[in-house]
Amino acid sequence: MRNPEASLFSRLLLLVTFVLAAGAATLLTAAWFYARAAADDAYDQLLRGATFQIADGLTVENGHLTVNMPSSAFELLGLAERDRIFYRVIDTEGRTLTGYEDLAPGIETAAITTTPTFLFSRYNDDDVRMAVTSHAISDPSLNGRAIIIIAQTTDAREALASELTTRASLLVVVMSIFALIATALALRYALRPVSQLAELLRVRGSQDLTPLGLAVPRELSPFVASINHFMSRLDERMKLLQRFVGDSAHQMRTPLTALTAQLSLIDEEGLSRDHRHHLTRARDRASELALLTNQLLSHAMVIHRFDSAELVRLDLTDVARGAFRAAIPITIDPDIIVSFEAPEQEVPVMGDSLSLREAMVNVIDNSLRHGVVSRLEVRIARTESAALLEVEDDGPGIGREHWEDVTRRFVTTKSGKGSAGIGFAIASEVAAVLGGELLFREKSDVNRFAVIIKLPLAKE
Repeated sequence: MRNPEASLFSRLLLLVTFVLAAGAATLLTAAWFYARAAADDAYDQLLRGATFQIADGLTVENGHLTVNMPSSAFELLGLAERDRIFYRVIDTEGRTLTGYEDLAPGIETAAITTTPTFLFSRYNDDDVRMAVTSHAISDPSLNGRAIIIIAQTTDAREALASELTTRASLLVVVMSIFALIATALALRYALRPVSQLAELLRVRGSQDLTPLGLAVPRELSPFVASINHFMSRLDERMKLLQRFVGDSAHQMRTPLTALTAQLSLIDEEGLSRDHRHHLTRARDRASELALLTNQLLSHAMVIHRFDSAELVRLDLTDVARGAFRAAIPITIDPDIIVSFEAPEQEVPVMGDSLSLREAMVNVIDNSLRHGVVSRLEVRIARTESAALLEVEDDGPGIGREHWEDVTRRFVTTKSGKGSAGIGFAIASEVAAVLGGELLFREKSDVNRFAVIIKLPLAKE
């Protein structure tokens, strides 16, 4: 399964690391072969020089071949203290003139030329490198070819090859590390336009759907063009949605208001008891439909506002006063005591005034419809870190076991009593978007039941 969290940088760096590792492995292998070849070439030159010096020491005396072994032939070979040297000189008759008779037994002398031939072999259970050459004897008393064989153990050349390989390997590893670091820095620099694009999108306001004007490399141009195309389509959809909400609010509220007015004009005097009952039911249903329609349109408006409106600094008291005036009807029962309390100092919050006002209106309206018996109190309070709107009534309240449920849409504890079950949901969503929450205070002997909108105070 592909890891969705893997970054482009890590993927590119992993691929580059793999390429560098493969290249380093190839270079290390080549370095090993070249080190072996260099060590063999260096020591083969010493063997070649020794064979030539021994060949120069061959003389004919009284018709017999003699050899004067020069000490210089073995001086350079002797510098390799761990190696041993073996030699053999074969005269024109095939007899061992000097040296080790069991060195290279059965060698084909006919194939040996005056140019030294090098080969690996075994002698006395040791790996040796041998140089074999022939030397022509031209004397009135003796003609033919003498064979010169010099062998040296391979410890020194193996050590030299190992040292050269180690040095080359160290150089390859160091260069690979530097190349990897340089590649990582280069990738970071090359991917900066991606980070800049991400930062530009992150800090852009939710209502800003204008095309991106960031200059990007050619490879990112299709991506930016796709984003701009998507934002233009989204802007068109948002405008259509805004127009739809406005048109719906007008087209639906007008006939509902007219229907409610027409029902109120019906004269009940001439109706039977059953017909009056049906008329009352129709009026209630029309009122419920108007309430539900207004709340659904309010909910749609709130969602749209948070997608398009920019949050600004507000005084919660001013917004609450507007909501209080909008939610308290003129025809309220005169026996109900309604009050509004607020502190003298400003209670600043970050929000959208229209959405916040709708949330407060829904909470106050819900209290008026389903809670108030004789008293409703709306107050603004302020703590060290939060602003509070408290709507308190003397009704029965909502049981603690239902507090979580009533903040969900179309969930109500007032079945059959005209509740749409969406007012608290709107208030809860608005509070959550603004970083706050919708709370309830349980009714007790000391306190009345209260619904509280808690919001964080705006920073200075």
